[in-house]
This record gives sequence, C-alpha cells and structure tokens, in this order.
Amino acid sequence: MMRSAEEVGVSPRLVMGVLYNEAYKPHHPLLKRLWQWWKPEASFGVANMHQAAFEQVRRRHGLSERWQDLRDDPAFAIRAAALHLKDLDGRLPAGHVRRYTRDELLALGYNAGERNMRAFARGVPPGPMAWSYLRRFRAGRRRAAEALAGCVQACAAISPKASHGSVDLDHHLVHGAAQVDQRDD
Repeated sequence: MMRSAEEVGVSPRLVMGVLYNEAYKPHHPLLKRLWQWWKPEASFGVANMHQAAFEQVRRRHGLSERWQDLRDDPAFAIRAAALHLKDLDGRLPAGHVRRYTRDELLALGYNAGERNMRAFARGVPPGPMAWSYLRRFRAGRRRAAEALAGCVQACAAISPKASHGSVDLDHHLVHGAAQVDQRDD
C-alpha cells in the first residue's frame, strides 16, 4: 500500500484512510462476484471503486487491466485508488475553505465524486452520506497512522538497509522513524 502511494505521489495515510472507510463490506472475490450478480453497478476491490471512476483512471494512465480485475487483485485495487486520488488532487483548487484539509477533500472526492469535492472546497456543505464518510475518515486518521507506522517498523525489522528509507505518513521520504501527525480532529 505504501509503495503504491509513494509511486503515485499521494499520502499513504490518505490511501489508508480511504481503505479503512471502504472496508464496510467483505472483499473476498467470490463474494464480490455474488454482490455484482445482485447489484450489477456495485463497486469492486478493497477500495470499492466504481466502474466509471476506474474507467477514467484506466484511460488516463493507460492501464491494461479491466474493472473486474479489481475484485481479484488487492494490490491493483490499491494502486488504482491511489491513481484516482492523485487525479482528484490535480483537480482540487489550491485554495479551499479552511474547515477541511486537502486529504479530507480528496477523500470526499473519492466518495462523492470530483464535482462534489470541488463544491465542498468552495464551502458547499456535504450531504448526510458525504458527511458520514468524512466523520469516519476523520475518526480513522489515528488508526491509519498507527497501521502505517507499524508497517514501517515491520519493514525496517525485516530489511534494516531498505534503500527507500521510511515514509512519513504524508508521503515524504525520510530516513528513520515515520513522522505521525498528532492532530486530533
């Protein structure tokens, strides 16, 4: 997960926060197939990406995989989510209302779409579903940071001479321990 975020240039904590928010349903490939049979427009993969969002990412980044591949390949699903978040970041205005961080707006964009993300950035209040997503994203910040810090420590224990150093949780390469944003939301 951290490698996908690093390669794409987005915050690992943002990606992990979105993954935690999207973990509300089982991600077993067989269950995904059954879910799609019942609800053909269902989202796929561990990041619950909808087909329209995936097709935009596929075209923009020249991916050869299909949307259905998200359900069977968690690493690919995470990479596609990171690419989508990076694309949303490129469309988010530099200036936005102060009540949201950039990562919060990107998470809202992942959930509610680019147009809504831009509206939230201008100050339009989120509806009940987007507000619920934002509350869960905020609540999961510390959990995501702790999980990523554990990953960095585990990687360092396995390979103390890792060439990439460790990653701070807002996607900057550093050497030594991961830096955790202690901001409470």
